Amino acid sequence: MDPVIIECAVNGVTSKATNPHVPFEPSEITADALACMDAGAAIIHNHIDLSGVSVERAVERYLEAWGPVLDARPDALLYPTIHIDTDGSCSYEHLIPLAAAGMRVGITDPGSVNLGVRDADGLPSGGFVYRNSFDVIGRAFGICRDGQLGPSLAIYEPGFLRATMAWWRAGQLPAGAMIKLYFSTERGYLGAPFGLPPTERALDAYLEVLDGCDVPWAVSIVGGDLCADRIAVLALERGGNLHVGLEFYGGDRTPTNVGLVTEAVALCRRYGRPIATPDEAAQILGLPRGPGGWR
Repeated sequence: MDPVIIECAVNGVTSKATNPHVPFEPSEITADALACMDAGAAIIHNHIDLSGVSVERAVERYLEAWGPVLDARPDALLYPTIHIDTDGSCSYEHLIPLAAAGMRVGITDPGSVNLGVRDADGLPSGGFVYRNSFDVIGRAFGICRDGQLGPSLAIYEPGFLRATMAWWRAGQLPAGAMIKLYFSTERGYLGAPFGLPPTERALDAYLEVLDGCDVPWAVSIVGGDLCADRIAVLALERGGNLHVGLEFYGGDRTPTNVGLVTEAVALCRRYGRPIATPDEAAQILGLPRGPGGWR
């Protein structure tokens, strides 16, 4: 089997009140990214600490954290979250200047899903719909293709994967893609569950959809502790990769990102899977562009 690609999503919506170790300031993200790579992570994903800003300002903020990382580790594979426009719609236009600055991994969330909290009765509550229409998905893939970015594909619901497979079957999925299967606990991302639970049958369902597809895939648990769950072992046994980090962690501890990466490395070694370096991950994914230096 190929070496395991370990991706670490270092922050997201996790607050310091929830876990004081979560990094948000650019200097914190820089330090965490370098430490996680030293611990065995091949890919780093982060959000910025600004909302409602222009594409230009968002790009500047990402580069504040990434510049020192790429200076120290030109092999680093870094990528952002989506950009939310002022009207609340999802945008991927920030990928264009980030690709020009040397980013090699992109992002496309190929579908839409309700994300919310639970009310006093335990019912899902809230009016937020994370929207990615087919037209938006197509635009995101076009940006990745033109910018020679390998899109990281977040699969929140089975429909996300069906859409991905449509692009793949048509030969229109950009090179370098990685499929990340997001299983959700009852806690979910903001408090309410979504998608499929982290069970063997759920994994089998996703792998049935992926049958015959050669795009690398990983597992993640939103609102859970991946390396403490059987789904991580099942993924390793079946040739999958691991997505960890404080963005989705929902266990009963307050770990660091480095600690979660270290646990993932130990689990891989326990099951006889070597760990991919960033260069090896780029080769496994087939990223269309090699390190071009920091610009």
